[in-house]
Amino acid sequence: MNDIGTPGGGRAMPDDETLLADIDRFLDELDPPPEDLVQRVQFALELENLDVEVARWERLDELAGVRSTATGTITFTVSDLTVMINLTKIGKTHRIDGWLVPAGEYEVEVRVADQGTFATVADEGGRFVLEGVPQGTTQILVHLGEGPRRRTVVTPTVVL
Repeated sequence: MNDIGTPGGGRAMPDDETLLADIDRFLDELDPPPEDLVQRVQFALELENLDVEVARWERLDELAGVRSTATGTITFTVSDLTVMINLTKIGKTHRIDGWLVPAGEYEVEVRVADQGTFATVADEGGRFVLEGVPQGTTQILVHLGEGPRRRTVVTPTVVL
């Protein structure tokens, strides 16, 4: 059988293999994947209730994706909810000041990989504060409503 368009019958030439190996090494040196990439993916997938709505990044001040400086303001949105958080590093932990719009007394959880869950309830104005949140891969969950109408919104992960 003949492989059309592939020199050498579909096999890479020895020089090609050397070139590809060099490119692989080059990419590993310049932009290696984060060492905890597998942990981050597993953390994001381990939500007990897979029936969640995932919010999206709306505005990113000083933070740059999951490789953040862990200070600044982030806004997340989903169809009918906006979650704005301000992260402040205090020693080895963080303070999270948050606001929910529309305002309401909703349950708020902050999950930190290998550190557990920290929970609070937003006040009637939608404001919540969590202090002493440790460093790590973090997600925020907001539980809206009660009973059969209860739903959960989860943010993308942020590394504190």
